[in-house]
Amino acid sequence: MATVQAVVGSLTAAERGILSSINTGASSLSLVGSGFIVLCYLLFKELRKFSFKLVFFLALSDMFCSFFSIIGDPSKGYFCYAQGYTTHFFCVASFLWTTTIAFTLHRTVVRHKTDVEDLEPMFHLYVWGTSVVMTVIRSIGNDHGHISRLGAWCWAQTGRTGKAIHFITFYAPLWGAILFNGITYFQVIRMLNNATRMAVGMSDRQYQSDARPDMKALNRWGYYPLILIGSWFFGTINRIHDFTEPGHKIFWLSVLDVGISALMGLFNSIAYGLNSSVRRAIYERLDLLPERLRRWFPKSLRSRGQQQESELVSLKIDDQR
Repeated sequence: MATVQAVVGSLTAAERGILSSINTGASSLSLVGSGFIVLCYLLFKELRKFSFKLVFFLALSDMFCSFFSIIGDPSKGYFCYAQGYTTHFFCVASFLWTTTIAFTLHRTVVRHKTDVEDLEPMFHLYVWGTSVVMTVIRSIGNDHGHISRLGAWCWAQTGRTGKAIHFITFYAPLWGAILFNGITYFQVIRMLNNATRMAVGMSDRQYQSDARPDMKALNRWGYYPLILIGSWFFGTINRIHDFTEPGHKIFWLSVLDVGISALMGLFNSIAYGLNSSVRRAIYERLDLLPERLRRWFPKSLRSRGQQQESELVSLKIDDQR
């Protein structure tokens, strides 16, 4: 893997062009993926349950984050700062919405509470309010007199204070969200594992059969914190390196940073959005199409749409109403 260091601490025009192209391509994929989930929520009434409403707001945040990432261009002067703040706002909102999903799962399954829907106003205040505060604080330390040195994307800060505040207002809450999600999912999975072992000891076959699909869903949800880790690991390393050695940017690290972080919306849409409920809703619509048109769709999509896989959060909430 070749390492290309920019001249005088900045990237060359060719390198900026490559990064911009990678960002546009990856962000476009995320825009399509998250937009698809938003469209499914708006079109399919059966998906408008509280659990999927949280996924809808997550996808909506990802969609706007991807959109503003695409239109950003440092050559557009102060417009770039407006775009950078907007991207910052919606990307922070995105990973904060994942914490509300983890909190809802934990409160419903572990604490056996049925009041999660009543907490929706608090969720909005927490997510949008925190995002606004983090975005406003980020403006401190900006070097508005050196727009041309921003690099290849509008997130960058040229001043040392600005870089530190950017790290504090984005990467600190990001890794806080990763830690919270990891602990939460671990507790939920451990509790269900213990309940399953108790059922085995009591030879409660009915409970075992009921818990099996729940465990399948939980095991999948347990990997969701890895989405944030994978999406922003190289970005975190790149920010730390840029802070410690501002005059020596690593091109291949910037490529991984921009390319993978821009795919976060796509990863979230696949993991959180493309569940059995969505596939079933799509399949029901496909079933209304003529047979000659249905043949064009993948067989796996048609068969998976018929599966009655458990959706743990919506199942628990609906059962406890």
